[in-house]
Amino acid sequence: MSTSRMNPLRTYERLCGSTSSIHFRKLSIVSLPESELLNVVKVVNVGTNSTHISNLQYLLQFCAKTKSSIGGRACHAQTIHVGLKTDILTSNMLINMYSKCSLVNDARKVFDEMPVKSLVSWNTMIGALTQISEEKEALMLFIQMLREGTLFNEFTISSVLCECAAKCAVFECMQLHAFSIKVSVDSNCFVGTALLHVYGKCYLMKDASRVFESMPETNAVTWSSMLAGYVQNGFHEEALLLFRDYQLMGFEQDAFMISSAVCACAGLASLIEGKQVYAVSCKSGFGSNVYVCSSLIDMFAKCGCIREAYLVFQGVEVRRSIVLWNAMISGFARHACALEAMILFEKMQQNGFFPDDVTYVSVLNACSHMGLHEQGQKYFDLMVKQHNLRPSVLHYSCMIDILGRAGLVQKAYDLIETMPFNATSSIWGSLLASCRNHGNVEFAEIAAKHLFEMEPDNAGNHILLANIYAANGKWEEVAKARKVLRESELRKERGTSWIEVKNTIHSFTVGERNHSQIKEIYDKLDELVEELEKLNYKVDIKNDLHDVEDSKKQMLLKHHSEKLAVTFGLMFLPSDIPIRIMKNLRICGDCHNFMKLLCKFTSREIIVRDTNRFHHFKDGFCSCGEFW
Repeated sequence: MSTSRMNPLRTYERLCGSTSSIHFRKLSIVSLPESELLNVVKVVNVGTNSTHISNLQYLLQFCAKTKSSIGGRACHAQTIHVGLKTDILTSNMLINMYSKCSLVNDARKVFDEMPVKSLVSWNTMIGALTQISEEKEALMLFIQMLREGTLFNEFTISSVLCECAAKCAVFECMQLHAFSIKVSVDSNCFVGTALLHVYGKCYLMKDASRVFESMPETNAVTWSSMLAGYVQNGFHEEALLLFRDYQLMGFEQDAFMISSAVCACAGLASLIEGKQVYAVSCKSGFGSNVYVCSSLIDMFAKCGCIREAYLVFQGVEVRRSIVLWNAMISGFARHACALEAMILFEKMQQNGFFPDDVTYVSVLNACSHMGLHEQGQKYFDLMVKQHNLRPSVLHYSCMIDILGRAGLVQKAYDLIETMPFNATSSIWGSLLASCRNHGNVEFAEIAAKHLFEMEPDNAGNHILLANIYAANGKWEEVAKARKVLRESELRKERGTSWIEVKNTIHSFTVGERNHSQIKEIYDKLDELVEELEKLNYKVDIKNDLHDVEDSKKQMLLKHHSEKLAVTFGLMFLPSDIPIRIMKNLRICGDCHNFMKLLCKFTSREIIVRDTNRFHHFKDGFCSCGEFW
């Protein structure tokens, strides 16, 4: 054992130069192990002059910074020994230290024993309670503070508001908003930022927008919170407009703003804007930031550019984190690259990262998209038995989808019956879709019954059940289902496809008539169909389940939105780039066959994103392997 550890006084002398009234050489203490830190605490009461008190207070701050609870408790004992128990500054430091060490009960005991509390004491204690999600305690302490007549400031209110955001406590937030107006601090930058943060978290973007627009002073955090709120609530276009305004204002870019802007591009599947924000991130020096890169991987994957997503992933080799691995595995899963997702799952562990619940959702999705039910079950068991993770409703949802897509509808239903959660509408919807794929009327009716109760305004469920009846020739049940739909006045979401050409989004619906070049598009589509018929293409009328004549079915299928979009892409996109189409509904079987033949005939790569997955059409084949 070293001499310094055996002799506490010598440790102190080494740091101070002597035991006389000389301040710590404070940089020296940073490298001390905790055992030597305790030695210093033991002799810091050599005197009670201001220098030694300052040293003790510095030690307290150091223990808070390093979250050293043992050293902090030793300092607490010394403060009592040298008579600092009633000193407000020291007590505040103790509250902060215990809070940083997650010992909030000890912090509260120090707080309650203070004979006199300053504003800092209240703010520190309220902040400590918000950090451990004790929103009720924080609110009660704030009320007690007001009743005792203690002056408060903007930090007090913003701390409590932040806790309301964490719990989506809308009523309490509105009360605090009203109170902040009453005491004239609502225009304060910190309070305003906290308000729009909580409104964004609670899905009240109109209220958040009003707060933002009324703020006389804003900063980067304010703009970042507003942008994040727009993205979280699905207002992606508004988010990008806000990001543009932020740039025009001349504010300095930060990683959080750029990450949110990239997420907005991902939500819109807008590749052009995504690449522009990518350029901004590189120019601003955030090209290797973990959160920016994970957002970029997600954006490129959602825009159909899985190669570009993987290039971003490879570019941050040194700074990889679980967030990046999850983003890339999720991207592979979305593009039906199940093998790549499973290989990356293994590589992640080889690099020292343990899969978490997000990782398993992604790898299970990869199995689902390829019908790999045995591998899916293996991963589900691995999650529980090896990594000790408790499956959430999302993991069960993935397993039900895997079993249903593989045709094991009975097993999927049995899992719903035995899982420790109530089935969500997503789970019943997955089962209903599986019943459509495999013609199972019995379980389709069970799933539909639950969906009608859970989603009474969703016309798609009624139509899907009617289509299942139609596919099985049960026209009487089809008529009943469609009668219910007519009488309820529910409307199905209309099939829409969109494509980006020369920085402009062009959208099409089935039987489109409003596009400025629609006549040329229909003429070109007729030519393509005529050429593809030479390759044995024939409109597959079984994919149209309307009870109409075959000729009418052929016309409806011929003018599906994705056919119009791909035709427009062939007309106006350069021949050396893929044609990327986004669709709001599932691609039908006839359009799927059309795309396979078209990509072979034109020697073009066609990428279609529907509600389930990406389809990469190349050389007459699709990446989905006929499984979607």
